[in-house]
Amino acid sequence: MEDKAEDVTEQVAAPQLRRRLGRADLRAVPEARKALRDLLGQWGKHGQSDVAELLTSELVTNAIVHTDHDAVLTATVGPRGLRVEVRDFVARRPRLRVSVADDGTNGRGLFLVQSLADSWGVRAHGVGKAVWFELGAEAA
Repeated sequence: MEDKAEDVTEQVAAPQLRRRLGRADLRAVPEARKALRDLLGQWGKHGQSDVAELLTSELVTNAIVHTDHDAVLTATVGPRGLRVEVRDFVARRPRLRVSVADDGTNGRGLFLVQSLADSWGVRAHGVGKAVWFELGAEAA
């Protein structure tokens, strides 16, 4: 009699960060950066988190500054890389603005996301939108 071992592939949940961002709470920006840095450190990408942190802080800041509601940050790491999504509860889509030299520091967030992320976009959902970006495993 032949002993057949079952080929069971164990499903391991991808490391994930999920955090509620309070309305107009700018303390959420550095807290989100630190939480993301910790998540990426667990993933073994501790020294490569600068771009991910920068882009995450841009999305978090936009959600806090340009809406009058809470938001939710979700970051998931997997074999292909990192996906960060900030979901808010305002349907108005963000606009990609061309930066003007004398415009101070405002208006560059989505331009940075577009320039540095491997992919990004805006997805509508029932009561708002989610702005997301992805970085490949080598960049995250």
